Amino acid sequence: MAFATTTPQNLTTFTTSSHKPKLPFSPSHSLTFPTHANQTLTSRAISTAISTSTRIHSLFTPRATSSPSSSTTAAETTFHGLCYVVGDNIDTDQIIPAEYLTLVPSKPDEYEKLGTYALIGLPSSYATRFIEPGESKTKYTVVIAGANFGCGSSREHAPVALGASGAAAVVAESYARIFFRNSVATGEVYPLESEGRLCEECRTGDVVTIEMKESKLINHTTGKEYALKSIGDAGPVIEAGGIFAYARKTGMIPSH
Repeated sequence: MAFATTTPQNLTTFTTSSHKPKLPFSPSHSLTFPTHANQTLTSRAISTAISTSTRIHSLFTPRATSSPSSSTTAAETTFHGLCYVVGDNIDTDQIIPAEYLTLVPSKPDEYEKLGTYALIGLPSSYATRFIEPGESKTKYTVVIAGANFGCGSSREHAPVALGASGAAAVVAESYARIFFRNSVATGEVYPLESEGRLCEECRTGDVVTIEMKESKLINHTTGKEYALKSIGDAGPVIEAGGIFAYARKTGMIPSH
């Protein structure tokens, strides 16, 4: 997961406070995901996921190289910046159209190129584009969506494109399960769930802050606060840079 601190002018800041990371889990330690995932992953399940996810491993380079210090945890993370609001059923073709899937994210230049096409498939009814013409990065830190975000194909490029664009988190009413799992596996963006329909409460360009520790989103433009569902133990996996980086960090697979 890439974290960056940029100038106050574009309001895109990701901060963390120092805290000891969670202890590596043993086979009896479970990873509890949000209720929408309707499952608890044990370390054995993660091992299975790793062994069956070589496609992700071979295609994608986790963004852990630019992540915050390993002494921080996802629970302490704060995101602050502008939000970009979309509606329901935003599918993976809208997030990253199939014509751009030939780009290989493990190649740095193609990773950056992939980010320039994030959400380019949105219909013309979205007058404000996620990435402005002539720009290579988005100015929006947070994507706020309605229900079933990330539906459609199982392409891992969808969360990768969002992360490569400079977005840090998606806050949606609900997710397609495969998008949620790919977000965790690649460590590219935090897929957070809202308690209500924030897509009807916020507007593109509003200044927002996400407080992970307190599971809330603050809209500074309107002065309102909204509860978010806890991301559970999926948070540390994303914080580590994805499932492979997390497995190395916790000693499940060799670090070399």
